[in-house]
Amino acid sequence: MLDTELRRHVLDELDFDPSLDARNIGVTVQNAIVTLAGHVGSYAEKYNAERATQRVKGVRGIVEEIAVRVPSSALTDDGKLAKRAADVIAWDASLPPDAVKVKVQNGWVTLSGTVDWQYQRTACESAVRRLSGVVGVANLIAIKPHLSAVDVKASIDRALQRSAEIESRNITLNVSGGAVTLQGGVQSWHERDAAQRAAWSVPGVTSVVNRLVVG
Repeated sequence: MLDTELRRHVLDELDFDPSLDARNIGVTVQNAIVTLAGHVGSYAEKYNAERATQRVKGVRGIVEEIAVRVPSSALTDDGKLAKRAADVIAWDASLPPDAVKVKVQNGWVTLSGTVDWQYQRTACESAVRRLSGVVGVANLIAIKPHLSAVDVKASIDRALQRSAEIESRNITLNVSGGAVTLQGGVQSWHERDAAQRAAWSVPGVTSVVNRLVVG
């Protein structure tokens, strides 16, 4: 696919997504690597723009340079924003009380603490990302290790093989403790994300480095 055609497809997907206002997002493409620039009004829109681009067939990589410009009507004092973030996390029944700490500086939210599962870590970030006034999120939440490296690798291998979304023959796993690195090639960003989700779903995984190449 030509870069010009891919650019058109990305622009169409951004315009099609009702969760973001793409009027101020610029798109350039070189060798199927998409660069997103410009600005949006919230961190959630910035995130959704990247996810929309990943859905487009033919995209091999993304350089995300979108700035968040929070409207004056949505600007929130750091103290109030920290309380809102702490509250939405506390409302999640799957999290142990006081497992996650929140710090806010100039609209940037930093999450820290320790949880048992990746889905809990992801849920915290997802909840905070949608809050009005947030310009960025640093997720420093750690995951408690549960299994040996050998058990982790075997469990991920089985998870990849079970998934109808993944062609696992071209994926190589490297496991050190609970740290997992995915290497090899996949056919789409969807398959790349599915492999990462499969790795994170295994107890004992504390980090995943996704080096899978699309194309």
